[in-house]
Amino acid sequence: MILPVYAYGQPVLRKKASEIDKDYPNLQGLIADMFETMYASNGIGLAAPQIGLGIRLFITDGSEIEDIKPEGFKQVFINPQILEEFDEKWDYEEGCLSIPQVRADVNRHSKLVLRYFDENWQEHTHEFEGMAARIIQHEYDHIEGILFTDRIHPLKRTMLKSRLNNISQGRVNVSYKMKFAKK
Repeated sequence: MILPVYAYGQPVLRKKASEIDKDYPNLQGLIADMFETMYASNGIGLAAPQIGLGIRLFITDGSEIEDIKPEGFKQVFINPQILEEFDEKWDYEEGCLSIPQVRADVNRHSKLVLRYFDENWQEHTHEFEGMAARIIQHEYDHIEGILFTDRIHPLKRTMLKSRLNNISQGRVNVSYKMKFAKK
């Protein structure tokens, strides 16, 4: 089922998400719905807060990105914890399904070590680099209540203020379902 993506201005996007356990209701169905929603929205990552759930879960699929490692990078991350971010930082233009039609350069580390559970509750500790690391950091920020616009230069954020206000009030055209903050 395709779910609405929560837009900038929704309170759930600003809250630190809670861990879940193996008994979380219909987790496999939720994961399937998240992938369906992400694909319908042309995304490469989606965090649970973006569909209104304050839980520590996000998904990724970097199949469309050249030279991404691990190959395709289609993964589920449950209760992830960044253990280390390191190596050079680099700027790259990011966007977000919750903040449509807004893009800006974000400076992030090129490598990280992440501990997480997959959809079968197998625990992993893995090093990611390049675009995979960037996608994880972006989605991880969502479960910490941080948006990519929080990580851009303050002047750029000021320049985007009216566009962000328009998004929060539902004055934006997108090709996917969205849920906007109450007016």
